[in-house]
Amino acid sequence: MDYPSRRENGMPQKPSVATYLETLMRHTHKSEAEVLTLAFQTGLRQLWREHILGRYLRQELSREEAVDAVGLPWVELAERQHAAMLEDLAWALEQ
Repeated sequence: MDYPSRRENGMPQKPSVATYLETLMRHTHKSEAEVLTLAFQTGLRQLWREHILGRYLRQELSREEAVDAVGLPWVELAERQHAAMLEDLAWALEQ
């Protein structure tokens, strides 16, 4: 597989967006427009999910509203991550 490399001459380097785009086009056999459309849709869905879950965790939305908007698995994941963060914070404050 010819995935974008993170190293060039031993130095860490993040591949460019163009490299990601070209690689996805080649591996999926989709046009540039198709890949960009999928990327836009995926990004927008992720931003919406993060917005909804953030509102839920700040108690601006009920659990039921959050589940209706993004689905139970995402709400449960956010709850587990939030609980883990609170545990880490409590541990850090005890040190």
